[in-house]
Amino acid sequence: MNFNRPARLLHWTMAGMILAMLFIGVAMVTSLAHYDALVALHRPLGIGILILAALRLVNRWRHPPPELPADLPGWQRQAAHASHILLYGLMLGLPLIGWAMLSAAGYPIGLGGAVVLPPILPRDPTIYAWLRPLHTMLAYALFGLILAHLGAALMHGLIRKDGVFSSMALRLTTPRSR
Repeated sequence: MNFNRPARLLHWTMAGMILAMLFIGVAMVTSLAHYDALVALHRPLGIGILILAALRLVNRWRHPPPELPADLPGWQRQAAHASHILLYGLMLGLPLIGWAMLSAAGYPIGLGGAVVLPPILPRDPTIYAWLRPLHTMLAYALFGLILAHLGAALMHGLIRKDGVFSSMALRLTTPRSR
């Protein structure tokens, strides 16, 4: 059994968006010359990730993922389950913390043109000072979790060859029946 098409499209779209977001975030803290342009990308991309993560959760509830292979060791099942909870938590939490952080700093979150999100926290430099390093630490945690997720995917695809990787593979065409 495979993930449904919307799940695969959302997965791979978000994979690209999240990787772009992580690299933009790193570049933001290392490049003062391009900071404004990078922030202009980072904010709406974060909100896009938040929206797509919510859509993924709805899709996941309506269309549960395929079962893991029966012979997968229990600790790997638990690790897979825990990592998915953490991934969803970070995909939802990081954009919300970023939004809250910018609200506390008094910075608007422009999504393009005249579209600006309302603040979700009052302006408070103390809250901003607390949320800023939290946002960074969680971004590093997301990066580490993505590396673990990629390692597990490669293990399933290249070593176990158990169908887990192919169940999420993005197919541009539908397989022909024989």
